[in-house]
Amino acid sequence: MKRHAAREKAFQILFQLDINITDPNEITSQLLDAEEQDDFLQALVEGVVSHKDEIDQTISNHLENWTIQRLASVERTVLRIATYEILYVEDVPTNVSINEAIELAHLYGDDKSGKFVNGVLSKIIAK
Repeated sequence: MKRHAAREKAFQILFQLDINITDPNEITSQLLDAEEQDDFLQALVEGVVSHKDEIDQTISNHLENWTIQRLASVERTVLRIATYEILYVEDVPTNVSINEAIELAHLYGDDKSGKFVNGVLSKIIAK
């Protein structure tokens, strides 16, 4: 599985986790066939879940007039994945993480999602 596809599947899994608190493995098995298992996908899902508090704090520190709880689930999930990549995945360039996040936001969010995600991530990497 290519990393772009892995990010999209990770988004779907983490989005489900965000709106339905449940076991990540259960959702993963529901959304993926056995042949779709991928190390990068698994690392994204497990990494975001295990570092969620730190990721959410980082995102919160770069929001203006918003709280992370007020964000739509699409934007919150996309930001979590990209922030995880920026902070914890060394072999992915920052600009790739941001571009992939913007693409996911455009695909699953509304017209303003990509711009919003880009703005927050730009503030995160500026630090």
